[in-house]
Amino acid sequence: RAGAVDLGCWEVLRPARGSAELAAAGQKSREAMRGLLRNVDLAVMLPGASPDDAEYAAMQDLLNEGHGRTIHFHWRGGGAPSAVEIPGHPLPADSEIDAFYQKALLGTDYAALGESQRRFEAALRGGEVRVTTPAGTDLRFRIGDRPVNRQDGDASAARAAAGRILIDREIELPAGVIRVAPLEESVEGTIAFPPADWGGPDGGGKAEGLKLRFFHGKVVEVSAAQGKEAVESELAQGGDAARSFREFALGLNPALAIPDERPWIPYYGYGAGVVRLSLGDNSELGGKVKGDYVRWNFFPDATVTVGGEVWVRDGKLVRR
Repeated sequence: RAGAVDLGCWEVLRPARGSAELAAAGQKSREAMRGLLRNVDLAVMLPGASPDDAEYAAMQDLLNEGHGRTIHFHWRGGGAPSAVEIPGHPLPADSEIDAFYQKALLGTDYAALGESQRRFEAALRGGEVRVTTPAGTDLRFRIGDRPVNRQDGDASAARAAAGRILIDREIELPAGVIRVAPLEESVEGTIAFPPADWGGPDGGGKAEGLKLRFFHGKVVEVSAAQGKEAVESELAQGGDAARSFREFALGLNPALAIPDERPWIPYYGYGAGVVRLSLGDNSELGGKVKGDYVRWNFFPDATVTVGGEVWVRDGKLVRR
């Protein structure tokens, strides 16, 4: 109806792990595809592809230059898993996850979601943010004039033209999250992590009772009941970025909330009340941390206070 011309579809060709020849070929493909994609106004990344693939990496190069926009359907394959297990509760079958996401995609009230996200952004601009959890997280920060990315489903050309950072041109569906890289020097306090595997690409083990203490956005202390060595190993492999606070994210979409029965964390924590506190490179969010390391961490039972007002209590939204 808009008069667009469909230019076709590329299937990603993923190099074999450790193959230098295929990796080099992928880089050449990426360079060649940049020229072809300069005529593209809008690209759609379908489930199975990821920004690591040459085809989409070429598009992302252009997005970084301020050209074009994309829609992401990336709940399967590539990067971090979209569905996250809550300890003690196994994930549902893939078919159930797909049906859950499709229902959210079609049933979300996008106007209401956008309004909720704009109200929360306004609150973030005005005061200190505090995140606490029953396990011992107590983290504070401010965002100042940092860009705030609202994943509200708006993939219009006008929205992309007004974007300040890369991910303002990458609209993810299902929608729901609001993301920001806080002012690094303002991040202070402790994050208490749920049990998880640590150790990086070299392997390691499960860490339990893990707490990282931050000062001016940097990890200054590591403690754990179990697996401290694996954590230290991963942080060492990740370099300075691994010891840096990356971003705060909060899900605001009721259609993606954690199910009451057989609970699991849907779609990268974009559902109502789920908090993401991440480590690593935040340059795509307008932050100062650069490097090759990123680690997402999900907190389904957090309390979020902004400027003295509670927005989330024990993982449930209390303001919208």
